[in-house]
Amino acid sequence: QVQLVESGGGLMQPGGSLRLSCAASGSIFSVNAMGWYRRAPGKERELVAAIISGGSTNYADSVKGRFTISRDNAKNTVYLQMNSLKPEDTAVYYCNAEIIGWARTIYVYWGQGTQVTVSS
Repeated sequence: QVQLVESGGGLMQPGGSLRLSCAASGSIFSVNAMGWYRRAPGKERELVAAIISGGSTNYADSVKGRFTISRDNAKNTVYLQMNSLKPEDTAVYYCNAEIIGWARTIYVYWGQGTQVTVSS
């Protein structure tokens, strides 16, 4: 099976920056799309950013111009660079990956979540 391990969350003042990382490991033939979701208190989980194997990206309107998603295919790792953080960015951030197994089966995996808190 596959495991996604997230890191980089923490506490930051408004206007600061954080970089999240998510590394996939296990029985992996290839990785298709990878992305970041978040769930703020009292809200449903929402897509923050996604990136496909070819490099195309999509962002939520609320983070455009501030967040950047990237990936290192050789390391099966996706990153989320978060700049100009706002208090409303406070949430648990979850890594997501669509992974092709060696039998050409496709599965979607989720990380355990990492807390991002933006507060003065």
